[in-house]
Amino acid sequence: MNKYISILLLFVISFTSAQEQDSIVLSFSEYLGYVKKFHPIAKQAELTIQIGQANLMKARGGFDPKIEVDNDRKKFKNTEYYDQLNATFKIPTWYGIELKGNFEQNSGDFLNPELFVPDDGLYSAGISASLGQGLFINERMADLKKAKFFRDQTAADREILINQILFDASVAYFNWLQAYNEVQTIETFLANAETRFQGVKRSAEQGDKAAIDSVEAKITVKNRALGLEQSKVKLMKASLQLSTFLWLNDNIPVEIQPNVIPDTFIEDTVDDVLEISGLPLTDFVLENHPKLRSLNFKYEGLLVDKRLKANKLLPKIDVQYNFLTEDPDIARSFNTAEYKGGFSIAFPLFLRKERGDLNLAKFKLQDLEFEIDNARIAIQNKVLAIYRELESFERQNQLIDEIVTDYTTMLQAEERKFSYGESSIFLINSRERSLIDSQLKAIEVQNKYLKTKAKLFNSLSRDLQNL
Repeated sequence: MNKYISILLLFVISFTSAQEQDSIVLSFSEYLGYVKKFHPIAKQAELTIQIGQANLMKARGGFDPKIEVDNDRKKFKNTEYYDQLNATFKIPTWYGIELKGNFEQNSGDFLNPELFVPDDGLYSAGISASLGQGLFINERMADLKKAKFFRDQTAADREILINQILFDASVAYFNWLQAYNEVQTIETFLANAETRFQGVKRSAEQGDKAAIDSVEAKITVKNRALGLEQSKVKLMKASLQLSTFLWLNDNIPVEIQPNVIPDTFIEDTVDDVLEISGLPLTDFVLENHPKLRSLNFKYEGLLVDKRLKANKLLPKIDVQYNFLTEDPDIARSFNTAEYKGGFSIAFPLFLRKERGDLNLAKFKLQDLEFEIDNARIAIQNKVLAIYRELESFERQNQLIDEIVTDYTTMLQAEERKFSYGESSIFLINSRERSLIDSQLKAIEVQNKYLKTKAKLFNSLSRDLQNL
């Protein structure tokens, strides 16, 4: 079964009549809504959030309580050499401190004397702590802090990924709209050229016009027909490019059908769809940009790593204390005179590895600081340039509209003169070519204007909340 299905099944849309068949208008907002919901890249962007959450869960696992049971037994020739049971319950805490409860029961003919315990076993409860390395920051603490920053970083990265796919989809829609408008324009002038040719042909047959005029009018029809075919090929390519962004659930791609057309009044809604309406340059807050937020979260993670590396310069001082009792009711049998404890101290003499790791952590931070400074200026200048470009395109649109109006007036005047016998097919064709060029230029300027709006949306790297 062909996976490509008609876009007709996709969208709840308005119907208009075009060329004796119903055309389906695919609105810009509807189109971007399906891109955001079903496109594989958009779904892939959602995975970044889940990756961040999974990483955070993994880091929190470093503080999970643990139960350890160790049983070691040896029996040979009906002699029990030893039977050792050691069960421990550990609770890691935040500041390098670990709480521990233990039950030990040992027996056997050849048991190590230090392992002798009462017949019913020996209970202990205590604490172990790191007083140097690992007191205020250790691997567990660092991993959890970095995981939280990574989770926030993935949320910002998701916005960037979603924004990019929506931007690419917007450009494809604008190119499709441009190709469609060009086809509509050339079809209109082809119809005009055919009507003019039939009129000139009848006049030539009646002797009112020279036969060469009908030949020239026929050449114009053929040129318009050739231009139309070229524009249809461009529209076909634009439609296929647009189709690459349209998917249904279950990863089913969708192919745009010939009766589906773009929204030709898109300029009225594009700002609202891209959520840039009423957004002056003065309201742009650079620090809220997802790219900078992502880099800042990465920077915070490197700061944690630097603190951990600096902590490695301290000596390792580990202490532990466990009081012992035969009574399982440990709280009532507590006696400080019966205990098991100790400490250990370790300190490298040169600290070359630790100092090297700390220097590397500092260099990574410095490198990221340069990247953040560069990104801040690049984003700021890019947004500023796009605002200025939009202002220019607003003036360009006004000028090209006036040019189209003037060329239309000149063509209409030339046609009136031709009807009075005061002009020629050559002059009419010349005026009409100028009008066609100006209208195609207006369509091109509109396309650039819309793309610039999409570039503003892209430069802000924001997600669309209203789709």
